[in-house]
Amino acid sequence: MIRNVACQDAEEICRIYNYYVKNTIVSFEEIPVDAAEIINRIEAITQKFPWLVYETNKKVVGYAYASAWKQRAAYRFSVESTIYVHPDWTGRKIGYLLYERLIAALKQMSLHAVIGTIALPNDASVALHERLGFEKVAHFKEVGRKFDKWIDVGYWQLLI
Repeated sequence: MIRNVACQDAEEICRIYNYYVKNTIVSFEEIPVDAAEIINRIEAITQKFPWLVYETNKKVVGYAYASAWKQRAAYRFSVESTIYVHPDWTGRKIGYLLYERLIAALKQMSLHAVIGTIALPNDASVALHERLGFEKVAHFKEVGRKFDKWIDVGYWQLLI
């Protein structure tokens, strides 16, 4: 089931997100976040943009949201998308279904561009974005550093 996020989901979102913070280059955060921080993020983002969760057996196993791309007024029709799926639940189309629903919600808001930021390499995320129609529009070399290695970042864009 896909539904809107609730602050009560913060603990489960923490478990998903912190796995990626601690074990992967997917997130450029290096210190795990707590539920209070996730609640702050939920409250800030959902004032303007959708945040969806995928729930199965009353447990959140994935989430997706949109946030402002940049702060200047002329960027107001563009958003950055974020998606995470619990590592035990990847490969089951959860990311695709979440992203599809998120894009539909963004279209209803009369937005124009969705930008996905991908730490590279990440073949699964690239495949997901391209399957949904995103096109690679930028590649920045060695702009992040985590686990003592330089990390490239790519940007994929979908005009909606």
